[in-house]
Amino acid sequence: MTVKDAVLTPLGVMVLALLRERDMHPYEMARLLRARRDDRIVTITNGTLYHTVGRLHGHGLLEEVGVDRDGNRPERTTYTLTPSGHAAVGDWVRRELGGTGKPTPFRVALAEAHNLDRDEAVDLLTARRDLLREDFAEHDADLTGAEELGVPGQYLLELGRQRTLLQAEIAWLDTLIPRIASPDFAWGPDPDHLSFPAKGTPE
Repeated sequence: MTVKDAVLTPLGVMVLALLRERDMHPYEMARLLRARRDDRIVTITNGTLYHTVGRLHGHGLLEEVGVDRDGNRPERTTYTLTPSGHAAVGDWVRRELGGTGKPTPFRVALAEAHNLDRDEAVDLLTARRDLLREDFAEHDADLTGAEELGVPGQYLLELGRQRTLLQAEIAWLDTLIPRIASPDFAWGPDPDHLSFPAKGTPE
């Protein structure tokens, strides 16, 4: 099935990516997302998470595989990925990782890049770096041209900021790409399923 952007939000991608690791219930999803500090990228509340899971379930990207109860706690429904949900993660990450669009989708794509093959991730990040180099050259030429025309600096603040940010990200990618390409850099799913504890995670 084709997944509409309105359905597959950044949080939705993260939920599907977790279920690529193993089946789990929403409470465990929230614990893992917070433990991995993914709450710095997207807002994670119990309400938004359960709403996202419900939307993904309604669109056939995941399905229920069981319900359990721990003592007096509420019942917890465990979910698994459907084939469509499994494919949707890779499709979304491919689209966002190699582009230069909105920052939040790229941050999510970067956080989930390990769901792609190492070589594909390297190729996509290289493509992003090439696009950023083109953007930088345009910003640099625009800023230089404006300065030569005597445009007051107060009108060029954003242009200068963007040029500096582009330059910094290009330098970061120049370091990151060979790091990921190295076979010594761990890649793929977490074999220990995040064995370190999450502190202060609400029920």
